[in-house]
Amino acid sequence: MEYITAAAAAQRWGVSARLVQRYCAQGRIAGARKFGASWEVPAGAQKPRDPRAKRPAVEAPAARSSPSVPSAPGAPAALCPGLMPLMNTPFAPGACKEAIRAMPPGAKREIAEAEYCYFSGRAEQAAQRAQQYMQDEDAAVRLSACLICAYANLSLGQIQRARSALVQVRGAREDGAPAPLQAGEAFVAAAAAVLLHLPLPDSLPPAESWLPLLEPGLRSFALYVQAHYLYLQKEYEKSAGIVEATLAMGAQRYPIPAIYLHLVAVMDHMSLRRPDAARAHLLAAWQLARPDDLIEGFGEHHGLLGGMLEAVIKPNWPEDFKRIIAITYRFSAGWRKVHNPDTGHDVADNLTTTEFTAAMLAARGWTNREIAAHMNISQHTVKRYVSVAMQKLNVHHRRELERYMLQ
Repeated sequence: MEYITAAAAAQRWGVSARLVQRYCAQGRIAGARKFGASWEVPAGAQKPRDPRAKRPAVEAPAARSSPSVPSAPGAPAALCPGLMPLMNTPFAPGACKEAIRAMPPGAKREIAEAEYCYFSGRAEQAAQRAQQYMQDEDAAVRLSACLICAYANLSLGQIQRARSALVQVRGAREDGAPAPLQAGEAFVAAAAAVLLHLPLPDSLPPAESWLPLLEPGLRSFALYVQAHYLYLQKEYEKSAGIVEATLAMGAQRYPIPAIYLHLVAVMDHMSLRRPDAARAHLLAAWQLARPDDLIEGFGEHHGLLGGMLEAVIKPNWPEDFKRIIAITYRFSAGWRKVHNPDTGHDVADNLTTTEFTAAMLAARGWTNREIAAHMNISQHTVKRYVSVAMQKLNVHHRRELERYMLQ
């Protein structure tokens, strides 16, 4: 029997290669066989019928697909597949690389490799892999590459390159584009703005108009962006509620969005003075991240986590903590070079991470005793950290610290 690749079958049937592989895994293509991490399909095989279509009574029903699987062919979301493919892929902790290897060769697998480099704290490799796709004809590939390059170049201190990628992201929306493509463009633009604590683009449509058009993993990350935005508005309870609802609807199957959801929940609960709930979410994020070394998000959010990394990660995983702090210094330096000039805010850039943490908690009204208990240090040490921070920032009262802290 003659066989063709899943990619060739996808091209013949007008669907994605991922969908063909799913058909094979579900047993819906007679004679399909596994070949390494992919599948081969009999050359004469017919495209499986849409399981929603009306069938004759004698035909056996096809296997039911999981509710969290991306939409079937013909549904709107299929018009813009492949945006941030690793973010949108479910995998068990520890199986990230295997999930990438299972993707069909091509630009989207290369983007997934760039995502993995970025989320594991290797900004240089991420930028190198993604840079070549910033002008790609495929909109999903192009948007993914721009988003990756924007953030990777912040950590590399390549601020002009980061700004260039951000400009391309903000200007990506095209009038008359299919609705799902516009949804992908809105997703990338929102993520680029909110995570830098910048104003949302004026042209960004309401979230309810584009969120439903995203594939499940991307929708989960978009809801993290929404929760982060509410956090910045000091709507901590609403933000935490979005996190809990999104996780309850299956986001935990997508480790990258789930990590970021748990981290924003830490931020919310620390702002609400609920350290036990914050600790639980941090550990949940860590259990998802550590098996695949997906530590970038912890470094990005350090200043917003209220000392939780010092309280939980540092005592138990000291080497990982050092790597996270190195990410924090690199990322935050680039972040401030975009955020501070664009917003007029003066987020401190000359404090150590420990000084920043102590000063941020002090600015939020924590006493030296509370900070000491939380960070596992003495009250005298807390007083010293806060005093040094105030001297560096040339302020005389704790309440003055707030304007130099992350919101």
